[in-house]
Amino acid sequence: MNRTVLSFGAVAVALAAVTGVAALTAPDEAAQRGESAKAAAHKPVERSTLVCPQPSASDVAETSYEAFTPKGGPGKKGSAALYPAELAETDTPQSPEEDKDAGKDGKKGKKDEKGKRGAGKQGEQTEQQGAGTADKGSGKPFLPLSSPGTPVTADTDDPKAPALTGTADGPFAPGWTVQQTTSIGAGAGRGLQGTSCSVPDTSFWFPGASTAEDRQDYVHLVNPDSTTAVVDLELYDKKGKERASEGAGEDVTVPPRSTVPVLLSTLTAEPVTNVTLHVTARTGRVGAQVQVLDRKLGGDWLPPATDPSPRLVLPGIPKDAASVRLAVFAPGDEDADLKVKLAGRTGQISPAGYETLHVKAGMVTTVDLKDLTKGEAGSLVLSPAEGGEDAPGVVAAARVLRGKGSKQETAFIPATEPVQKQATAAGTTPTGATLALTAPETGARVRVTASPGNGGGSPKSTTVSVKAHTTKAFTPPRPTGAKGTYAVTVERLSGGPVYASRTLEREQSGLPAFTVQTLPDDRSTVAVPGSTQDLSVLNDDK
Repeated sequence: MNRTVLSFGAVAVALAAVTGVAALTAPDEAAQRGESAKAAAHKPVERSTLVCPQPSASDVAETSYEAFTPKGGPGKKGSAALYPAELAETDTPQSPEEDKDAGKDGKKGKKDEKGKRGAGKQGEQTEQQGAGTADKGSGKPFLPLSSPGTPVTADTDDPKAPALTGTADGPFAPGWTVQQTTSIGAGAGRGLQGTSCSVPDTSFWFPGASTAEDRQDYVHLVNPDSTTAVVDLELYDKKGKERASEGAGEDVTVPPRSTVPVLLSTLTAEPVTNVTLHVTARTGRVGAQVQVLDRKLGGDWLPPATDPSPRLVLPGIPKDAASVRLAVFAPGDEDADLKVKLAGRTGQISPAGYETLHVKAGMVTTVDLKDLTKGEAGSLVLSPAEGGEDAPGVVAAARVLRGKGSKQETAFIPATEPVQKQATAAGTTPTGATLALTAPETGARVRVTASPGNGGGSPKSTTVSVKAHTTKAFTPPRPTGAKGTYAVTVERLSGGPVYASRTLEREQSGLPAFTVQTLPDDRSTVAVPGSTQDLSVLNDDK
């Protein structure tokens, strides 16, 4: 851990990071007590943790990685690297082939002697409350960065390529980003599967998941810490909570620095086309992403949606989308009534027949918006039909199809957070890349910067204006003298909220393979309130 000096007000921020609760004094209360109240300063984070899921068990898969940190971090000394996470023992099938051979017992899943699912003998290690420390792993570091502002890449075709965990500190911590892109030549999930490695947490929502017969959806749980994590998995469908048997999905143990993939169909009594998955870590923390493998429609990674909110944006639906299926879930006790809008190039429109959407509490609602974009890229904007900010929060994601007939391919766009300061998409290809920026409220100015390529070149920036209520989709700038893949950083300069996504396209034997990554704010800075009293506190992961 790094040690730094923070103000007295920052102690509450540190406590909030540890306990999730902080009590701060309002400025007027401080003035009445004769205390100084200074505006919060934003300081760069000093440590970041990322986890990457196991890319693929297919023998015809090729995976590319790219790691990148923008320039501007504090200090001169630091490091950023990933290390393999061990695949924990599990009774859940590890691949579609194993799923096919598992039979009836494999469909239901098994439990160990303690009645817990997932990690088998390794999960019997002593459980400790609270998150552990994401220390450096063992073995050779993977994708170590040599300097901020320069991407590093690696490739593998190993079907046993591991999940990864790692940390960045010093100047490498703010905005550290890793992209994982896999091309699968044939079989379930064929096409392009891409994801940004994620920050570990204790709660994740996955609207848009499925346990249908043609789908194998695996939730990959990765524990970056030195203590065991215990996770609960809950599935909801159009009737409410769904489970195969009492206790199904409970007490999934994830050993330290290990990964556990869980096949979602083992948690339901029968196939369900549309489900929402809620992942909750009761002990420790994990990274979680859902890998979708469809026998007919390819597949992709389904990242977690942003936290429940009455207002959501799903940015970057491609202009040639053949089908858009929206899944919405209301996790509270109140029904939600939503307005549905598509923010396109010139403004917002309401999809015919779906101007409003009623979502029952605790249930999944899905609508097929078909060829929603009609040749013009856009973003879905959900807002309360009534009640304003007091309306109940929801989570949402969209499954997007491109192509026709047997040449269709799948990608997912979850609702995401806005870019408050900056966000980065690594692994951008010189061709076939599209950046989508959406301003659902007021207009905004954004700077887009291309890093040097992994084989050389110089950075290049451009400033873009996004009009209110519109989506601007364009080819991102390429670095001068570009060679290879590169990173694209989006910085909001002024104006209202901006939501962003990056699409990668690649033709694969006539298949319009593609993948979409949303770009939530990278949280490269943290607010530190000012005060006259300084205290020394420990600084941990963001």
